[in-house]
Amino acid sequence: MAEVLEFNDMFYTNFEPKMQNRFIMEIDGIPSYLIKVATRPTISFETVTLDHINVKRKLKGKGEWADVTMTLYDPIVPSGAQAVMEWVRTSHESITGRDGYADFYKKDIQCYLLGPVGDKIEQWTLKGAFINSANFGSLDWSSNEPTSIELTLSYDYAILEF
Repeated sequence: MAEVLEFNDMFYTNFEPKMQNRFIMEIDGIPSYLIKVATRPTISFETVTLDHINVKRKLKGKGEWADVTMTLYDPIVPSGAQAVMEWVRTSHESITGRDGYADFYKKDIQCYLLGPVGDKIEQWTLKGAFINSANFGSLDWSSNEPTSIELTLSYDYAILEF
């Protein structure tokens, strides 16, 4: 016999979506208003395969958090390039060739998604984040675009707080 759906299952339910443009990130040393674009955390798992006679059984293996990318505005004051380079120098000093301890260059980063009135509706914490690559962009006499900085951050793990 055919199943009759409930009213709530058939008709539209009103909801408020999370919007991509409503976010703010807090990174020690980088003003939050410089962060123009950022990706949210992504996790993937290895697959462990167990062989048994004619079949294979699969289990979840180790998890790995993918790098996060972001684009920063690079204003004159405060200089985005200078803020990024100060963080880079905690892990590697180009002049001397010295590297820093992880305790110096790893930071915890907070990313907040905001509701329509500016309330914090979601919080991610990236633990042990550091700059994997920094691209200070290109210059072009034919362009009216502001300069920007592309960062790739590696981190140990992410926590969805709420």
